[in-house]
Amino acid sequence: MSFATKELTIEVAEEHRVSGLLMRPSDAWALYVFAHGAGAGMRHAFLERVSRDLAGAGVATLRYQFPYTEQGKHRPDTPALLEATVRAAVARGAEEKLLLFAGGKSMGGRMTSQAQASEPLPDVRGFVFLGFPLHPPGRPGVTRSKHLDAVTVPMLFIQGTRDELADMSLMHEVCSSLGSRAMLHVVEGGDHSFKVLKRSGRDEAAVMQEIRDTMTKFMRNLIPKETP
Repeated sequence: MSFATKELTIEVAEEHRVSGLLMRPSDAWALYVFAHGAGAGMRHAFLERVSRDLAGAGVATLRYQFPYTEQGKHRPDTPALLEATVRAAVARGAEEKLLLFAGGKSMGGRMTSQAQASEPLPDVRGFVFLGFPLHPPGRPGVTRSKHLDAVTVPMLFIQGTRDELADMSLMHEVCSSLGSRAMLHVVEGGDHSFKVLKRSGRDEAAVMQEIRDTMTKFMRNLIPKETP
């Protein structure tokens, strides 16, 4: 499988331009606009691995920086600026003319869903959240999920059972309340970074394959049906 990686500049506003990485396989049929988490940028090993695995299944990815990571800062930008960055990245992704999906790891996924809840992101057929941060560590709650009621596009939540930022019983409740719009896939033994314990009998490769297969199945199910 051959694929090309292209470095991009995405203009969020006159005073904010961020870097992007477009990884597009030669047989691409879909594109996932992939936002990073709060503590790591677009070149983080996990994002790189997911992107390469998806490329092997014909799914292109567009990773991008938020302004604070672009500037080498550690404190995330305001929600308004984070959401504006999501919106600009999705607009750039739409230019690839592929079946369009969006989401991200942890905070990046939540900012994507918040952007969608504020004003629908054009052309996005579905959202994939990798480790949705439902609440701060040790403080179970569902306040961060309230905006999901306004998201009418299909959503896939991939969550580890040992994720300290998402009590599993609460995740089940949230997804159940969203009805057919939401699908919850549980990675048994996975933490917030989807790492599993050695005694689980599974290694990183098996977990990453599970994540890739779950994502691509969700995406394929949303391919528009041809009109007879």
